[in-house]
Amino acid sequence: MKYMKLGTKPDTFYTEQAVRVYLWHDRSVASDIPADLIIHVNNTKYQLHKFPLLLKCGLLQRLCSDTDDGEPVPVALHDIPGGEEAFELCAKFCYGIAISISASNFVPAMLAARFLRMTEHVAKGNLVAKLETFFDSCVLQGWKDSITALQAAWRISGWSESRIVQPCIDSIVEKILLPTSKVSWSYTYTRPGYTKKPHQSVPKDWWTEDISELDIEVFRSVVSTVRAARMLPPPLIGEALHVYACKHLPDPLYCASAPGVNGQAQSSSMAADAEETIAKQRRVLETVVTMIPSDAGSVTGRFLLRLLRVANYVGASSSTRAQLIRQAGSQLDEAKAVDLLIPLPSDTQAYDVGAAEAVLEHFLAQFQRPAAADERRRMSVAMEKVVRIFDEYLQTIALDGEFPIGKFVDLAECLPDIARNDHDGLYHAIDTYLKEHPDLSKADKKRLCRLIDCRKLSPDVRAQAISNDRMPLRTIVQLLFVEQERTIGAGGSHAVAPPNRASVHAVSGLTAIDREDEPAPTDHKSDVHRPRRGVHSERAQGEAAAMARSLSTSTKTAARTERTAEERGSRLRNN
Repeated sequence: MKYMKLGTKPDTFYTEQAVRVYLWHDRSVASDIPADLIIHVNNTKYQLHKFPLLLKCGLLQRLCSDTDDGEPVPVALHDIPGGEEAFELCAKFCYGIAISISASNFVPAMLAARFLRMTEHVAKGNLVAKLETFFDSCVLQGWKDSITALQAAWRISGWSESRIVQPCIDSIVEKILLPTSKVSWSYTYTRPGYTKKPHQSVPKDWWTEDISELDIEVFRSVVSTVRAARMLPPPLIGEALHVYACKHLPDPLYCASAPGVNGQAQSSSMAADAEETIAKQRRVLETVVTMIPSDAGSVTGRFLLRLLRVANYVGASSSTRAQLIRQAGSQLDEAKAVDLLIPLPSDTQAYDVGAAEAVLEHFLAQFQRPAAADERRRMSVAMEKVVRIFDEYLQTIALDGEFPIGKFVDLAECLPDIARNDHDGLYHAIDTYLKEHPDLSKADKKRLCRLIDCRKLSPDVRAQAISNDRMPLRTIVQLLFVEQERTIGAGGSHAVAPPNRASVHAVSGLTAIDREDEPAPTDHKSDVHRPRRGVHSERAQGEAAAMARSLSTSTKTAARTERTAEERGSRLRNN
């Protein structure tokens, strides 16, 4: 950061402690001459002298032109830009006291000097001219100085001070559009894993962190000007939006509970501050969403889902949420299961499954449109990724002990049967739900396990499910039959054996028991802690055991038949 030093005299401004009160400061200049000019700026009273001030301040000349020379002249300057600090800089310049000007205090000093009319028409070598020279030769030539001055000008006067704001924006945009090989100034770059080394090339997104310090309106103006030049790729614009959002929009998934919920008592002032913060975040979010380039791949699916979580938390408009759901759905294959956990605005410990379901529906809607062969192959790969993501999401949701079974079943059925090439992930999600909800009724357990296609389980998961005591008996029987089919099928065509009578009786008995005992499905948890097995259950267990022994016997018989056929063929070849 560059500086400009003006004046040579030591600082003789002081606060009179004897007359200092709680809300009022009395500032004076050490001098043998009595003060004849009293200037009030907000809560500070300055006891100064007409001689040095009127020589350089055109405004004070006009205000004091009709006053007596006998009594001190009071002047109120409460509306001076920059307040007391800016006025004091100008006053010290008039006294010849040494002051230091940098990008951090340049804007208030310039605005105050213009307000006081410290121009060349009043005195040669006045403050405004010196500040303009410093602005053109130092501030606009620097990268961080331009950003600092732009932010200060915006916060003090907004767009009204175009003589500072627009040149700063032009300077910033010009530097962003330069080739990285010409970047010779310092910049902020704190990406995880990045270590700056000597003679290392400048990263393409070197500028994104520094401009994230700007207010959202100024940031939008800078990025819009950069986009209008059409010299940077859309993903680079998307990275700038990502950096800005991460800085100004905390992720509700990892931050504290929503204000005013979970029994947290808040005073009216704290509640007002919280509401103001939420409103500011809502404005930032909706602005960022409108700036997302429409080009495919300009932002990631994970970033879009993060914005959706923030939109849910701050109560963004329905159009903003709809746009995020649509865009996140088209890029759902880039996400992770945790990205679909969207906290409710009223309770950040609970999740909005409706939003996750809407994102999945928009992803599936892509398959209803005609597409070329290459696009179909890409979408098929994307579907496999989404199935894994969504089954992991179901497993996370299943950990909620209060999550209703009806909603869980609806979520599991959101994916069509044809989408799941295997049911391993679905089995783990259902097993987790059964584990976290031990009081489920027998009918609810069957309702859940009907979702599993036993033929789509891998051998390891199938073996695990057969020995899982949380699985209903009917599911275990189906798994045993599938296991027998796989075993017989692996033995070859000579080993095919018809189902034996014991297996048929066992399955028939289990089917009759299930139909007799099964009540109508319910969406609420049963009051029974753990369903007891009665006479029917004991008989079913015995028949299932007999069936398992029968399956084992059938497998051994098939193996012996195969060996006998091989031996007979060998003897014929020898003869």
